[in-house]
Amino acid sequence: MTGSIAHRGPDEQGVFVCPSAGLGHARLSVVGLGDGQQPMASASGDLHIAFNGEIFNYVELRDELKARGRRFRTGSDTEVILHLYEEMGPDCVDLMNGDFAFAVWDAPRQRMFFARDRMGVRPLFYTEVGGTLYFASEVKAFARVPDFTAELDEIALDQIFTLWAPIAPRTAFKNVYELEPGHIMIADKGGLVTRPYWQLDFPDAEASRAPRDERQAAEELRELLTDATRIRMRADVTVGSYLSGGLDSSIVSALAAPMATGGLRTFSVTFDSAEHDESEFQEEMALAIGSHHSAVNVGPGDIASIFPEVINATERPVIRTAPAPLYQLSGLVRAKGIKVVLTGEGADEVFAGYDIFKETLVRRFCDRQPGSASRPHLFRKLYPYLPGLQKQSASYLAAFFGAGKDSLDDPLYSHRPRMRNTAAAKLFFSGDLRAKLASYDAAAELASQLPERFARWHPLHQAQYLESRYLLPGYILSSQGDRMSMAHGIEGRFPFLDHRLVEFASWLPPGMKLKGLVEKHILREATKDLLPPSIGQRTKQPYRAPDSQSFVGAGEQPWLRDAMSSEAIADSGFFDVSTVRKLTEKCRQQAVTGFRDNAAFVGILSTQLWHRSFAGSRSDVTEAA
Repeated sequence: MTGSIAHRGPDEQGVFVCPSAGLGHARLSVVGLGDGQQPMASASGDLHIAFNGEIFNYVELRDELKARGRRFRTGSDTEVILHLYEEMGPDCVDLMNGDFAFAVWDAPRQRMFFARDRMGVRPLFYTEVGGTLYFASEVKAFARVPDFTAELDEIALDQIFTLWAPIAPRTAFKNVYELEPGHIMIADKGGLVTRPYWQLDFPDAEASRAPRDERQAAEELRELLTDATRIRMRADVTVGSYLSGGLDSSIVSALAAPMATGGLRTFSVTFDSAEHDESEFQEEMALAIGSHHSAVNVGPGDIASIFPEVINATERPVIRTAPAPLYQLSGLVRAKGIKVVLTGEGADEVFAGYDIFKETLVRRFCDRQPGSASRPHLFRKLYPYLPGLQKQSASYLAAFFGAGKDSLDDPLYSHRPRMRNTAAAKLFFSGDLRAKLASYDAAAELASQLPERFARWHPLHQAQYLESRYLLPGYILSSQGDRMSMAHGIEGRFPFLDHRLVEFASWLPPGMKLKGLVEKHILREATKDLLPPSIGQRTKQPYRAPDSQSFVGAGEQPWLRDAMSSEAIADSGFFDVSTVRKLTEKCRQQAVTGFRDNAAFVGILSTQLWHRSFAGSRSDVTEAA
């Protein structure tokens, strides 16, 4: 099992086995290079730990533990966890500021203790086979378990084709689960018990409108973000930074640059497609902060050539190709000898940066006066980077964005248009699959899991919760994050997801985050001295990559015909052969331009690749791993 995820930790491997339990570890050595080997035992030998990730405040925690008489044998953050667990048991996670997933074997109590970080940066999966609990950072490790069989969970597929990701603890694999973000789990002879130790929260709507001094809030934000970046620069290896050319990664890189000995190394993705390329802004920012900059270019056919590898890494179907360029980017970082990179992920969720937040504001504005002919024109302002949208009439815009379709009291109001547009791709499901899912509603299940206090929050905070609690860990931090970077042994670090910063931002008035139609207002105010005006004042342009057009044309890959053939579609049984054939031909004719068909094509293709890589007999899965 450890060998099957060696890409996550290519530096060394270790195993601990006792009569009741076993731990394996593939190490990416970042802190305590010479003495941080795992699995690590406590001084007494009663505890053993396998740990993936980093505890960024381990220096402060170690000093506090030493002051209480604790003695350390290593310089690693792993040993800090063992001491904290000895003193506090499961409550030890409350003191940790980090991105982590770990398991501690507690021999005296004959139990295994598991924990996952608050925002879901690091993964932890588990399954039961033959009365034994197995766990790992990636599902492919279970392929080494005798009698484990990989099978696609059809409910999870429906969730992906509606919400972009399965609803945790469900995964793409039947009978395989993930520990949810901000949760701990204890396994002993009595079974499994899970509970949250941290939850994202917001003030009641009325309280969230309380006035607050903006200048003071900006100063406090700047202080928190600087410290979050500072502690994420801690490593015994060089720390680099991703630089997309957008606001968030530019802020992180600007803060990190003075902290980097010998200058900051920055890395970017560029595209041949002008619609997707941001190299002009990347180069401007790299010059402004004096970083040593490198970029990987994504040209025609590049996404298609690596897409099977990408799906083997994501371990789930996806409906966008966006993970593929990030897979290439992490390969570049590894080739340059860097193991750790900072990224700007999380800022859009924490400070309301996504278009969906502005779009929801405009939809609510339109729904209050449904007869207005002028209000739908506001949708054009949201998407200046989509030229086709600028030509549409007000009536088309209102219909496209679902103005008037949803009740203002609907808890999923903010996300209904996205869900409808994505779920339209389910028209390609096979008759058998549609029959099995006839009574299932992924959106209804999501709504049923919302906390009771959700209804009391401001509408912006409701939308932020949906993004932060579900899409962020389910897709952004996994399929586009951990899986793409760790496929090449690269650790991503996320200053904007420091829980102190998340908690601070959640209590800011909505108008400080989304001021009119200006996203991330308070973040811009707090960091405006760090960036060139062209970047600091730039409107959010979401990271995207070419979708169906990546797979057709002169560079069409031979594997595509196999994966999308009528025989392969019929064999998997998930999709309708006739409609998939028509969609594939439409793509080959370069006639697919809309979101639905692009999402459907990528979703079908990635599901077929998933089926080829993982489903079937154990020996097939082992070869794929």
